Amino acid sequence: MELKASAGMVNNQSLTNELDNQQLAWDLQMNLDRIIEENTQLAKKIQLDQLIPFIYHIQQAKRIFVIAAGRSGFAMQSAAMRLMHLGLTVYYVGDTTSPAIEPGDLLIAASGSGTTGSIVKAAEKSMKAGANVVGITTNAESFLAKWCNHMVLVPAAGKEDHSKKISTQYAGSLFEQFLLLLNDAVFQSLWKLSAQPAEELWKRHANLE
Repeated sequence: MELKASAGMVNNQSLTNELDNQQLAWDLQMNLDRIIEENTQLAKKIQLDQLIPFIYHIQQAKRIFVIAAGRSGFAMQSAAMRLMHLGLTVYYVGDTTSPAIEPGDLLIAASGSGTTGSIVKAAEKSMKAGANVVGITTNAESFLAKWCNHMVLVPAAGKEDHSKKISTQYAGSLFEQFLLLLNDAVFQSLWKLSAQPAEELWKRHANLE
């Protein structure tokens, strides 16, 4: 009798787990759909003509410096890697081999809020050193925007915007996700303009991994 009771409990637990897992799978699908939809809507809202000066700044730069923090930093490191694959001289600010910025150089600075102290300071120092600065932010009135030669405004939710009117995701997730997509789109255009075959870019991929 006890064995039958135990078997029944196991079957009930298995059924409960199956229902819980099914619910979790539904939640995951809804999350993916929501994330993709929010990025799709953002892609329709952003003014693409503001990316043209961004591309020109990259093309004309002697050297390119990239800075961001947190999750935005990971997205911008990915962007720096792709620019390196194009054969450009690129440094990620904070690396021990990153040199002094000079006239003719370009700083690409990304901050959703536009108020991150280290990034604003880097933009200010870069402009005072005679370099150009392109800022990527959600806040056109931010401190970062004031220290830019050109600004790319991404109409995503700010990190402290909890209203869920623009994004239902946590903190600045939408900005951080779109930052990667935006820079990949810029890279694709730069690659086309460079007329380099994929085989040429592949030679620059890391081979010490």
